[in-house]
Amino acid sequence: MAKLTVLGSGTSTGVPTIGCSCEVCQSTNGKDKRLRTSALYENNGVRILLDCGPDFRAQILPLDFAPLDGVLITHEHYDHVGGLDDLRSFTYYGELPIYAETYTAKRLKQRMPYCFVDKSYPGIPQLKLKELKPFESFAIKGVQVLPLRINHGQLPILGYRIGNMAYITDMSSAPTETVEAIKGVEVLLINALRSKPHLTHQTINEAVHFAQTVEAKQTFFIHMSHDIGLHDEAESKLPENIFYAYDGLEITL
Repeated sequence: MAKLTVLGSGTSTGVPTIGCSCEVCQSTNGKDKRLRTSALYENNGVRILLDCGPDFRAQILPLDFAPLDGVLITHEHYDHVGGLDDLRSFTYYGELPIYAETYTAKRLKQRMPYCFVDKSYPGIPQLKLKELKPFESFAIKGVQVLPLRINHGQLPILGYRIGNMAYITDMSSAPTETVEAIKGVEVLLINALRSKPHLTHQTINEAVHFAQTVEAKQTFFIHMSHDIGLHDEAESKLPENIFYAYDGLEITL
């Protein structure tokens, strides 16, 4: 049986936001504390990490240590790749594949060149970049992965479908081909930043509309700011079968 663990459900600033004294940032409810967005997919011993932000070390330490079989990167922004160096413990027994499209792969090499050198040396993570193209399916140890085209404002990025689960973050819009590729998906994780419009991210209402358009059986919102309000109160206002994710949430697939 497959399982998805939400390692982080927050936007680039995380929640609480540094210096903020709003009721969400001051909340004692664990569901109101959000590390940067990431998730871990597990199926019959295959473990796939989705994004690897700057909070990765804090997110992975509470879990039992086990090898990773691949890391899927949506795009090169720091809140999604800032933890790549912390993958070194997962490379002691061999190279760890990092999957990204060509645009993102080039920028990872520029920003973290020591992680992707041709001639390795002791102490650095043994990471192997593997370049993807949208809508060209591939397998990680028998688990089929379909990269999806997503628009993050003007920046084209990737989402992913794995089996009956789709993971989409930082989306402002998506082409028809992506909508059709995830139509009727059992579980959808998708970004819902806040109520107020944003140039490069969906609002809560836009995320609800997208979830209903693709007819997802269950939807969990991720990449949220403190502006959504208190978790329990905000979730009570959502339509049936749509929920706010929270750090540590485990979803059976």
